[in-house]
Amino acid sequence: VHPAPPMLCSPMRTAVLLLALALAAAPLSAADQERARAARERGGALPLATLLPAIERDLGGRMIEVELDDDDGRLVYEIELLLADGRVIELEVDARSGHWLKIEGARLETLFPRRAAAVPK
Repeated sequence: VHPAPPMLCSPMRTAVLLLALALAAAPLSAADQERARAARERGGALPLATLLPAIERDLGGRMIEVELDDDDGRLVYEIELLLADGRVIELEVDARSGHWLKIEGARLETLFPRRAAAVPK
């Protein structure tokens, strides 16, 4: 009689789930793609393909979902990133300029350790 194979431990299960999420990264929806294309043609938005490599490099993550939102007349890319440690963060980027508007997620100070150390406590 062979012993039953060991169950995946919780961290391993989490890693497998996160890998599956990363592989199933959701590009812009068809409607958002059309809006983004029209905005690019008018000069109102940068291509996502131009913005993503620098964002992924700077934050050490990989895009898992993105939406194009109209925020009071300003087109904003809402980008969810999966970080190497399994955290998911959301970054809002001005679609026209590429400037970061907002970043949300757990333990953000670990992404910017030099800045966190410079902030008085």
